[in-house]
Amino acid sequence: MAFVSEIMPCTRGILTSLYNKCSICLSNQVVIARKNHCATGDNDKHHDIIIAGGGMVGTTLAVALANNRTLQSQKILLLESGNKYEFKQTEKYSNRVVALNQQTRTLLSSIGAWKHIEAVRYTPVRKMQVWDACSDAMITFNEDQLSEDIAYIVENDLLLHAVNKQLEEKPSVHVMYNAKVEGITLPKTINNDVKIKLENGEELTSKLLIGADGVNSRVRQAMNVQYVKWDYDQMGIVATVELSEPTENIVAWQRFLPTGPVALLPLTSTLSSLVWSITTKEAKRLLKVPEEEFVDELNRALWKVYPKNNLIESGMKALQQLLEQFSLQTGVSRQLQPSVLKIVEGSRAAFPLGFGHSTSYVANRVALVGDAAHRVHPLAGQGVNLGFGDVCLLIKLLEETLRDGSILGDIKYLSKYETLRQRHNVPTMLAIDALHRLYKGTAPPIILARSLGLQLINAIGPVKVNIYKKK
Repeated sequence: MAFVSEIMPCTRGILTSLYNKCSICLSNQVVIARKNHCATGDNDKHHDIIIAGGGMVGTTLAVALANNRTLQSQKILLLESGNKYEFKQTEKYSNRVVALNQQTRTLLSSIGAWKHIEAVRYTPVRKMQVWDACSDAMITFNEDQLSEDIAYIVENDLLLHAVNKQLEEKPSVHVMYNAKVEGITLPKTINNDVKIKLENGEELTSKLLIGADGVNSRVRQAMNVQYVKWDYDQMGIVATVELSEPTENIVAWQRFLPTGPVALLPLTSTLSSLVWSITTKEAKRLLKVPEEEFVDELNRALWKVYPKNNLIESGMKALQQLLEQFSLQTGVSRQLQPSVLKIVEGSRAAFPLGFGHSTSYVANRVALVGDAAHRVHPLAGQGVNLGFGDVCLLIKLLEETLRDGSILGDIKYLSKYETLRQRHNVPTMLAIDALHRLYKGTAPPIILARSLGLQLINAIGPVKVNIYKKK
């Protein structure tokens, strides 16, 4: 009994110790369970910023937000309606490319995406030659005049791969794939959140919703704003083409035809990317013809000599004499455009062309970027650059919003974004549209007017440089 009486206190001590340890373990499990519940409960349905659209502009915006010191603590959700993007590098070039300007390259470098593009491939454009098929008028840009590369040709899927690589390193951004938006309820006051319902029934809320969901934007439709649009009754034929002979290939070529512009953008010493704007009816025909016939038609578009009009010739000669009196450049170093040998098999495709512009980019707690806000003709290669310009300014103003202690989505700051971007975008878009319409005209007075304008701009260096820098 003495042994039992001696062991009992010891046993009680052991049991007490075990009980205490178990209590601590159980307590910790409850805490962990609560944390997991929070991670998958109502809190997971609310975000500071939701971006609808995981294309080039939307994904870049998500990375730029997470990369910004002031904004990186915000909880961000990127809604992508498709599957997770899988990039497969191939020797074959994609038929969809973009011509990125210096501002866009700077943006991509600042978020760490440009290094991924450099690691694969891109082509700098060091000269641009634009000329009128109906006259001898032309304008050239080169890096000597501009002290920088004119543009960088990058495949769309490579650019998307580059920003997605950076996105993987941003823990503040969650991506939801196959997330199709069914309905959006926008708040009437700044004190309420945006409500989003997905097709799978899931409901989300956000302080700020950003529409990067393209031309047919659901976000823009929810804003119920006026959208000015028209169809050009044209399609842009794209293809990867092989040149007749190897060249340095650092020139972007664009020839204005009565049927629309045809452009060749450099890829390699033997390959270029084609963008050929033509009537919808003719585009559909050209997509069906044999490749040899297509190449013949393309070379005609690049080389065909159109009959010259005496009125136009006289007007051009008079301008040349006037420019000589003021010691301005009258001759242009004309470089002959390349001929096409063949098209890369399977690269021929086409997409419809049109104009679109939302009269408002913002509302309470919502903003539009990229094609959701504006759509332009591809003749100037400015579509995607306008979208990246939206990203740069929106980031700056959202940063300013938080620094001033205001709520994300405050209409005061969003309105400033709208004003500044429309001040830039609208003149650019109208100029592109006017250029498209001007070069469709075949009446001699119209051809003369545009030819004189082109030659005059080309002769006055500062004007030409200023036009380039405003693009």
